[in-house]
Amino acid sequence: MRARIARHARRPAPSLVRGVYLPRTADGAAFAMTTYGVPLLVLAVTGSAALTGLAFTLEWVPRLAAFTVAGTVVDRHGTARVFRTACAARALVVLTAALLLADPRIGVPGAVTVMALAPLTGFLTEFSYVAAETVGGEASRAAGAGAHRVQSVLLAIDQSAMLAGPLVCGLLLQHGGPAVMLATLAAFSLLAATLSSRWRTDPSGEPMGKNGLQAGWRTLRSLPALAWLIGGLLVSNTAIALLQAAMPVIVVSEMGRSSADAGLIWSAAAVASLLAIATCRRAIDRWGLWPVGGVAGAVAAAATLAVAQAHTYGGYILLIAVLMAGEGGLTVVLRTLRSRLIPPQVFGSTLAVTILLLLLPFPAAGLLVAVIPPGLLGHAIGACAALQALGLAVAFTKLRTLPGLRLPAA
Repeated sequence: MRARIARHARRPAPSLVRGVYLPRTADGAAFAMTTYGVPLLVLAVTGSAALTGLAFTLEWVPRLAAFTVAGTVVDRHGTARVFRTACAARALVVLTAALLLADPRIGVPGAVTVMALAPLTGFLTEFSYVAAETVGGEASRAAGAGAHRVQSVLLAIDQSAMLAGPLVCGLLLQHGGPAVMLATLAAFSLLAATLSSRWRTDPSGEPMGKNGLQAGWRTLRSLPALAWLIGGLLVSNTAIALLQAAMPVIVVSEMGRSSADAGLIWSAAAVASLLAIATCRRAIDRWGLWPVGGVAGAVAAAATLAVAQAHTYGGYILLIAVLMAGEGGLTVVLRTLRSRLIPPQVFGSTLAVTILLLLLPFPAAGLLVAVIPPGLLGHAIGACAALQALGLAVAFTKLRTLPGLRLPAA
């Protein structure tokens, strides 16, 4: 027994690939399938644009609620336990939904099943996401001046999942049906829980209370560079959220395309985002965070303004690809700054506050899609695009006078 314990004690810590990147890949696939697949699933089962927008809101409201406690729970119980529990619970939920949809004799209407699926999967997904982001922050701090390289890999994983997730969901819905799509989502969730088995968990052991978000908010206010960047991205995400919520309605209902075509738009956008992430990694090494962030913000704002004027499927694919390339650069800047500036002891709580702020536009976007006639969605996107351009311009103009973005290159 002592020999076995000694061998276990000498077991080396897992590498970045085994300990961070592989679990993040499996969870990222489940995250993408949940985010983009559930609205497509609702539209496929109900055929209602209003219910699709409502489901988008029902998916994101619990996600926001999760962030009020997720960071504190991760700080209290450790990343490994929270991540595995959330992934396993998500697998159980989607497998139950798959069973209900596959066997109508059970007596639960399909519309009820898919509308209940949205809030449950949204809530659980954010717990696994906060835990995975916390592990990524720890790896970035360990990398020192190469933090942006670790964040570039993590972001590339997320964008690769977004590349495959929407397209896979569309193809599975079109050729296999809802039950097959949900079974695939459950498989990725279980794989993520299994791959994280060697994570080291460092719970604080401190009692949970209501001060988790308060501590995170105080930390964010003490970091002006991060606060201004979050403010600009909050305005930018208003336009992104509306585009994401409206895309199934625009492509499937207005253009008469298939659910696979709707998923293909975001998959094509992920390719452009991956290329932008690789470019930003080298650009930050050479020019630093501020110039790269400014250029990425300008590209994103210009692309969103152009999307509001697009009327063809090919135009949407091209312009959203450019938009997400700009968003990819902005996200590299955000994650790098966040991992370097937030103190480790309050990282989970502060991370939860920053993500909570950035996700606030998403439930509102779902409500807008539910109440705005499909023919007027283009005008709403144009208004949000103008706000996005203004918000990013103000944020990066202010950031030029603050420390924090001109960090030393690796």
